[in-house]
Amino acid sequence: MLFKPNMYQKNIYDINYDKLKKQKIKVLIFDLDNTLALIDEEKCPQKSKELIKKLKKDFDIYIISNNEKERIKPYQEELKIKAVAKARKPFTKGLKQIKKEGYKKEEMVMIGDQLVTDILSGNLFSIKTIWTDPLGQKDLKITRFNRWLERRILAYYKRKNILKKGVYYEQ
Repeated sequence: MLFKPNMYQKNIYDINYDKLKKQKIKVLIFDLDNTLALIDEEKCPQKSKELIKKLKKDFDIYIISNNEKERIKPYQEELKIKAVAKARKPFTKGLKQIKKEGYKKEEMVMIGDQLVTDILSGNLFSIKTIWTDPLGQKDLKITRFNRWLERRILAYYKRKNILKKGVYYEQ
């Protein structure tokens, strides 16, 4: 099941990071748009800033995005974390770059709001994945197709009793 996340939470603030630490996760890889911030926010929201600051005590933090470097750079600089732009998710190029920093796959987790890019990318790379609901309703034009495809995948998963939107879980 390429699109099934290991965990599903409402947002990044509801994730049980203590549990991830106990599972020996060392690096948290966050998607940017609609996961860490709304797509039209140019600066990191205060709530996300506070969360990342807290998480940096226990984890290495990365942003991974299909966006250009210019979109990610303000977040990277403000949060003082590493980032991968033009990651081409669902391909695994960006995750391979992060792994080259010295991590084992079992120490990595991909966190994002899209099954078709974030979760598929993490699953194809064989790392733990956490799916969140999007922070906002507004999406980029390219994402509209992904959301259409995601709705079909979710309808299938719901029929098979595999995954249902709004029914959160962790492993």
